[in-house]
Amino acid sequence: LQRERERERQSTILVLHHLEVKRMSRVEGLRANSPQFTLEGKPFLVLGGSIHYFRVPRAYWEDRLLKMKACGLNTLTTYVPWNLHEAERGIFNFQDQLDLKYSFHIISEMGLWVILRPGPYICAEWDLGGLPSWLLQDKNMQLRTTYPGFVDAVNLYFDKLISVIKPLMEGGPIIAVQVENEYGSYAKDEKYMAFIKNCLQSRGIKELLLTSDNWEGLRYAGMEGGNEDYFTPQKPLMVMEYWSGWFDVWGDHHHVFHAEDMLAVVSEILERGVSINLYMFHGGTSFGFMNGAMDFGTYKPQVTSYDYDAPLSEAGDCTQKYQLLRNLFSQYHSEPLPEVPSPQERRAYDPVVIQWHLSLWDSLHLTNKPYRSEMPVNMENLPVNNNNGQSYGYTLYETTIASGGTLNSRNNIRDRALVFVDRQCVGSLDNKTHELTLPDGKGERTLGLLVENCGRVNYGKALDDQRKGIQLSCYVHCKCRLLMSSGRWKSDLKTPSIPGFFQARLYVDSPPRDTFIRLPGWGKGAVFVNGQNLGRHWFIGPQQFLYLPGAWMKSGENQIIVFEEQKAADKVVFAENPDHGRTIDVYKLPFCTLL
Repeated sequence: LQRERERERQSTILVLHHLEVKRMSRVEGLRANSPQFTLEGKPFLVLGGSIHYFRVPRAYWEDRLLKMKACGLNTLTTYVPWNLHEAERGIFNFQDQLDLKYSFHIISEMGLWVILRPGPYICAEWDLGGLPSWLLQDKNMQLRTTYPGFVDAVNLYFDKLISVIKPLMEGGPIIAVQVENEYGSYAKDEKYMAFIKNCLQSRGIKELLLTSDNWEGLRYAGMEGGNEDYFTPQKPLMVMEYWSGWFDVWGDHHHVFHAEDMLAVVSEILERGVSINLYMFHGGTSFGFMNGAMDFGTYKPQVTSYDYDAPLSEAGDCTQKYQLLRNLFSQYHSEPLPEVPSPQERRAYDPVVIQWHLSLWDSLHLTNKPYRSEMPVNMENLPVNNNNGQSYGYTLYETTIASGGTLNSRNNIRDRALVFVDRQCVGSLDNKTHELTLPDGKGERTLGLLVENCGRVNYGKALDDQRKGIQLSCYVHCKCRLLMSSGRWKSDLKTPSIPGFFQARLYVDSPPRDTFIRLPGWGKGAVFVNGQNLGRHWFIGPQQFLYLPGAWMKSGENQIIVFEEQKAADKVVFAENPDHGRTIDVYKLPFCTLL
């Protein structure tokens, strides 16, 4: 379908001549004033690829960029996740893993240009499309509109963000900036795109502004000029997101796009002189609880891995796609491409045995003081984290009941809850299961619901309805606790209590190497190594591993903690290569299932 659409709309496109980029300083940036892009006033074909700095351990930024350069790409595109840079309202973080200045310094040193996609909304299969969850504290919030509460928050964020990135523009590596993202697929406020455009220009952004939308969305994108700017041979064309694969959701297959099929389309695009951005060139990992979700009638949370079947794998391996693309892109360079860096060494460490266990219930006295309310409070409105609410993870709601009967969530559980009576699990509730029979008993008993935010929807018209926890109910006197993994660990593992935390130690007697954690026999939860949240695991797949970067380990003893909800095993195992589970070809699926 992608190939046919390209044929329909590109029959009159002129062939461009590629300008080899040899330095990063420049006087004149990217321009779109003719049928071909120009840079420094000369024809320029964008050979782009997406890498998200926030999905790649900082220690590996250089390795991934060297491999991008060696593949023949000349431009990197990246989003900026607002929810990481301003996790708490008014408190900004541009350090360490989020150090934009440092990442762009490396990019510049590699001789690569940058197309920046600052949002505020980014989609990216990222929780709430990168919007901070504290926006949802306002019950009337209308995200991605000119609603005053959203406008005020965006203005404050852009004040800070643009003060950071502006020095990287004039004469620097950033040659174009995207105005929002895919708004044509969402459009409900005709003034919104003009507002975002003004946010950028009024703060001194002078680089080329562009947007990205699918075929239908172009009609509604809301940019000045309407359709005419998009369908004219007097303007250059660019495929802003050429999908190299697709993302995965829990309980489904791993999506792949065969290398030869991809190469045929990319070759035709370039032959027609059309610029391209490979989404993704290197997918990386949605570490922690940062994955997003789909909801087109059925809620489907995405997996931790963002491998995307990309040319550069999640762990930085050069795949067959990479080799084929390198051969193709080399034809658009006047000089030989740099040598491909050697693969990073990996290691399958010996299995480690679980040594200690901490019950969820034994850890509660170490958490924040319970918050009591006549009605349940959603996670975003809990009075925690400097009153910014709880963004991710789990919340425990408890109340008192005097009898059994049927518990009906009325579909107000977001997104999944384990149900306990006197701390004994009696079942679960989610978007498909709304009723559960509670056992009879004498006297007052404690009803508990351990509710998990499995990932906020990142695309579509359901963004405003992404408050997590319990949205509405008849419960009274609920108390909400945030979970933590410290306390009095027990070494008796004969009958461990679940949910709970399970701890093991991995001793590394040499420089640490990348590896993959596998959890055969375990159920569902999350894994932490030396305090780093690697992400979610779930036996239903398709993902059967978690990527553990060697950069996050140390020589000597390393702490591994598994938070487990359902079923625990006695060990954690390691592998050199990932197991993506069952696969399915992306382009054999109906197109509507991708959207």
